Amino acid sequence: MIAKNDGPTFNDKEPEGLKSDGTAYRVLIVDDSMFIAKQLGQIFTSEGFEVVGTAADGAQGLERYKEMYPNIDLVTMDITMPVMDGVTALEKILEFDKNAVIIMVSALGKEDVVKKSLLIGAKSYIVKPLDRKKVLERVVSVLKR
Repeated sequence: MIAKNDGPTFNDKEPEGLKSDGTAYRVLIVDDSMFIAKQLGQIFTSEGFEVVGTAADGAQGLERYKEMYPNIDLVTMDITMPVMDGVTALEKILEFDKNAVIIMVSALGKEDVVKKSLLIGAKSYIVKPLDRKKVLERVVSVLKR
């Protein structure tokens, strides 16, 4: 059996997804694109975050948030989705929990909607196509505030 300290260390930095107490930040991904949801999930899990759920539209996202509350640290919220769009879901989650940490995920050209989301209470935004480094920078800067 190989102990953790027996092999070479390629990456000495702590995973970005861990809190100061060593537990993982818990993330809910709300996006109607399975590809984007999977991509975000891979970015998060590779850095030690725990993806506690996914939802395909804003209504499902709101429902999942309420089910998991207060055991959720971050929501990534797509803006354009069927049933309930991300801005409406953002408003409803914040009505339920004014301290919710939500980062909007937007395609280019949606600057006006992103601004509205930030005014409503989103903590930041991520632009598609996703860039792993930028996603982690935005998420970590919001969580470590």
